[in-house]
Amino acid sequence: MINKQLLKKRFNNHAKTYDAYADVQKNMANQLIDQLSTNFFNQEITILEIGCGTGYLTQLLCEKFPKAAITAVDLSSGMIDLAKKKVTEDRVSFICEDIEELRIEKHYDLIISNATFQWFNSLHTTIKKLYKQLKPTGRLLFSTFGNRTFQELHSCYSHAKQKLGLFSNSSPGQSFFSLDELSQICEQALVPLREHPFKLSKMEKLEIQYFPTVQGFFKSIKKIGASNSNEESYCQRPSFFRELINLYENDYRNENGIKVTYHCLIFNVTKTNHSQSCPDYSLEVMDCS
Repeated sequence: MINKQLLKKRFNNHAKTYDAYADVQKNMANQLIDQLSTNFFNQEITILEIGCGTGYLTQLLCEKFPKAAITAVDLSSGMIDLAKKKVTEDRVSFICEDIEELRIEKHYDLIISNATFQWFNSLHTTIKKLYKQLKPTGRLLFSTFGNRTFQELHSCYSHAKQKLGLFSNSSPGQSFFSLDELSQICEQALVPLREHPFKLSKMEKLEIQYFPTVQGFFKSIKKIGASNSNEESYCQRPSFFRELINLYENDYRNENGIKVTYHCLIFNVTKTNHSQSCPDYSLEVMDCS
């Protein structure tokens, strides 16, 4: 379970350093834009962006959709303050709220979110809520992190516990869904809405980063505010972290540095007409390891 107050505090504290360390998140935002048809760009549409952060995707949306009215939502006031400095157009409005708690009054042509869904505590409920707020033939497009994210860290964490005889169920962060698991959550949320048929497409991609040291990797997580925000405890003994770092150095260092895997998932859900078959699934898997 994510502690939203702790999450908000960490994003507020590290909003100013987020952009310098969020290379993977920026790549994911660009991939989201690539999923949209160019025929869509010049229309007068309404867009809801969830988890706008410092406004990187918001800027892309403004560039690609010059006639769109955009509402950008984020949990962190610190993030929104920076986004407002980047994006000053009157057609963009910002809301500082938790989207899981926010009552959405309007309907949108596009609801889009980059690297945010992993912070939801009630993913099934939130997906259903967002889908209901789409206009006919509207689209819900989001990216998030999959279960292979930080697989090196999780492996070393597990091995360090075994080596030191620690038998708790703790982990270094929240667990992420696999592509299939998240697909099942979407299906369970949307199939019962029989009056609103949908088409679902999905893709996954591995992005690899390298850091000079394990400590440098940990610093990058901290600087974007993405440190462990679980309510459950995790091991913080100095001896444990020394062992974890030694294992990471021995097992996952090569000539490029310390290896870190990011597992990026993209889901594209579109409302369809009743005349179209429902549901319709397509899958693209891109493994760039």
